[in-house]
Amino acid sequence: MDWLTIKEFLKDAIKFFIIIFVLLFLMVYVVSITQVVGDSMSPTLDNQEVLILNKAKYRFTDVKRGDIIAFTYEDTKYLIKRVIGLPGDHISIIDNKVYINGRYYAEDYLKDVDTPDFDLQDLGYNEVPEGMYFVLGDNRDNSLDSRKIGLVSKEDIIGEIALRMWPITKIRLF
Repeated sequence: MDWLTIKEFLKDAIKFFIIIFVLLFLMVYVVSITQVVGDSMSPTLDNQEVLILNKAKYRFTDVKRGDIIAFTYEDTKYLIKRVIGLPGDHISIIDNKVYINGRYYAEDYLKDVDTPDFDLQDLGYNEVPEGMYFVLGDNRDNSLDSRKIGLVSKEDIIGEIALRMWPITKIRLF
């Protein structure tokens, strides 16, 4: 081997390692691929759909009402739900309708739901505390959400659902 061949090999090896490093950085800190398990977010997200999760968004922006988030639950599991209540909000559900601070909150993404009445005071709060969020699944009849597990801490939020990439016929940005 001559010096020119070794030099070309080293340049290619360095390029390869830089690409691998960038891809690993993106997969660990910026995005990840996840799959929906269950029907709690139906009709918006269906069982076994494959999603891209934006893990960097909430480092730069606040969580907003209506965001669909993934958050850790019981150490190794995580859940995907929609943010309904922000810090300072009082949440109640009366006659299948969500009220935020006493005002009706329209949810066009829902199908007919039969949601039992609920009040944030059922969880022991008058309002959502700072750094916490009230989340619900879109399939209210079949959802493990804040009504059962309590409020979600900002530290437990992994990121926001950014893209449904599978099935191909249902690709969509969120």
